[in-house]
Amino acid sequence: MATWAWILIVIIALVGGVALGFFLARQYMMKYLKENPPINEQMIRVMMAQMGRKPSEKQVRQMMAQMNKLQSK
Repeated sequence: MATWAWILIVIIALVGGVALGFFLARQYMMKYLKENPPINEQMIRVMMAQMGRKPSEKQVRQMMAQMNKLQSK
């Protein structure tokens, strides 16, 4: 087989591997986020309670707004 054929096979295999890896990683992350959702209001309340604070609803909403703002960047 000619050298150019081997180079073509390697390039095709590389592109296929990158595409397959991307889609497998994407599926894994979607499954992970479904099983372990990001921080929600209940988690913020528990964190603040562990720090010895009793948060008001306003404080919880402010922290959620900050978290959403940081995630959107």
